[in-house]
Amino acid sequence: MSSSSPSLREAFAQPAALTMFFFGFTSGLPFLLVGGTLSAWLKESGVSLEDIGLMSLAGLAYSLKFLWSPAVDRVRLPLLGKLLGQRRSWLLSAQIVLAISLLLMSAITPQGPILLFVGIIVLAAFAGATQDVVVDAYRIEIAPEETQGALAATYTLGYRIALLGSGAFALLLADHLPWALVYQLMAAAVVAVMLATVLAREPDHPEIRAATLEQAIEDSVIGPFRDFFTRYAGWLGVGLLVFIGLFKISDQMLGVMALPFYLDSGFTKTEIGAISKIFGVWIGIAGAFLGGAVVVRLGVQRTLLIAMILGAVSNLLYLLLSVNHGNLAIFTAVIGGENLSGGFLGTAAVAWLSSLVNREYTATQYALFSSLVTLPGKLVGGVSGFMVTGMGYEGFFIFSTLAVLPALALFFWLQPRLAERKTVDDTHSRS
Repeated sequence: MSSSSPSLREAFAQPAALTMFFFGFTSGLPFLLVGGTLSAWLKESGVSLEDIGLMSLAGLAYSLKFLWSPAVDRVRLPLLGKLLGQRRSWLLSAQIVLAISLLLMSAITPQGPILLFVGIIVLAAFAGATQDVVVDAYRIEIAPEETQGALAATYTLGYRIALLGSGAFALLLADHLPWALVYQLMAAAVVAVMLATVLAREPDHPEIRAATLEQAIEDSVIGPFRDFFTRYAGWLGVGLLVFIGLFKISDQMLGVMALPFYLDSGFTKTEIGAISKIFGVWIGIAGAFLGGAVVVRLGVQRTLLIAMILGAVSNLLYLLLSVNHGNLAIFTAVIGGENLSGGFLGTAAVAWLSSLVNREYTATQYALFSSLVTLPGKLVGGVSGFMVTGMGYEGFFIFSTLAVLPALALFFWLQPRLAERKTVDDTHSRS
């Protein structure tokens, strides 16, 4: 670690770290309210499984957010843009839309006009995805690369606490309160976080220039992609994009099949909820903070390599469950190991992706990267059931571990080329 690198205390004590906790909370809150928690409300309201599956497509907003991210970078919102600045004005606007959407969902309910209800779900998902775009850009712009690991850790803490609130806590409330009231309480939580948005410091951001429509398209849409392939020319840019799509593949492959495997292993839904959704979340938070500390100590590149290996190898822990059905101690240990490595990898991934972004196109480029990270997981999830049927759970866990090998090979191919690219950039910046 160089003498100019921040200490752990300095990295985690910066005001931006507390801000990112609240911004992580506001990003995490809507994810389940338009996903898993909503599915429970729809099921209890008598909506068919087929329709529930179709409604879940509203979540594609999180994979398509790069389509409108150029506007977040380049469009100045009237009034709020002047009062709060580019980032906070967009974030507050998204929070207002989200709160209103949740209130409308509580008023219409699944028993109301179904097409109108679906339209409000899409609006809520759009607002949630827009929050993600803004918060990611804010995090990158508010602090230097050396402290991005700490900001990613506090962001993850807020995000996972929000998942507890909109997941386990919302389901618990729904056992005693009407679903409409539960969604109203979630809307109130969004309103409360708006105060943090107003009080946060606006990061430095390139001045937005008045431009013709042609110039605006050039700056906001074409510019970010041209910039990326200028800085990472030829096969380096292609290799980077492929690597971004693959480096979390082992961690993502288990997503769809995890719950069926837990049930097939003899655990009740209560046991799964307590260990996987509550205990696991807190262990994931610990992993995120551990990842943030390691990024500060070892740097982004080495931390990412460690995280990729841990994320893949942790899948082998599931082999223990496959021969110890119903064993709660083994289940707890497996969930602990998997969530610890997942939290560690999540922080390392955020810090590494942030290091690739040109701050002139922060929102657009990071939205593209993060969308690309999630895409393979969604594609693999569609065929994972066929894979388990063909090779069994044990074979699937082994295969998911080995799936990291192409990403590891790409990492070692990219590492010296990225280092050379950084040296050239540093030389140009000093001259």
